[in-house]
Amino acid sequence: MNGEISLIWERIHALQRPYPPAAYVFVQAGLRHTADRLEREDEQGETRHVSGQELCLGLREYAIHEYGHLARTVLESWRVRKTEDFGRIVFDLVRVGLLRKTEEDSMADFQGVFQFDEAFGSGLDGSNAQPADTSAL
Repeated sequence: MNGEISLIWERIHALQRPYPPAAYVFVQAGLRHTADRLEREDEQGETRHVSGQELCLGLREYAIHEYGHLARTVLESWRVRKTEDFGRIVFDLVRVGLLRKTEEDSMADFQGVFQFDEAFGSGLDGSNAQPADTSAL
């Protein structure tokens, strides 16, 4: 591991989070996956900001793509059990300078986006991962 990467992981470790390095690497890769997918869907083909909700749904898709029916097991082995955990990892990466955020971004964007029981249940075809209803918030 080169010195810069080592320093970044030391800073993340200093935050005393329960997540292993693999969880941070997964979120970074999942963000790239999500941004690429959204760019393809964007009619103008321009890169745009990924919201917390979009990222959570993209991370779900990426986990299933990478790990199939073991996606939930892998995430839980990293102590990632709800969408708020994705948010904590994202904001840790922001704190150490690996990601950027806008003024509008907050942890609330990651709260209750989907339930892991439903999103990583028996039907992994994408039909179970519906965003949580936030209209009452």
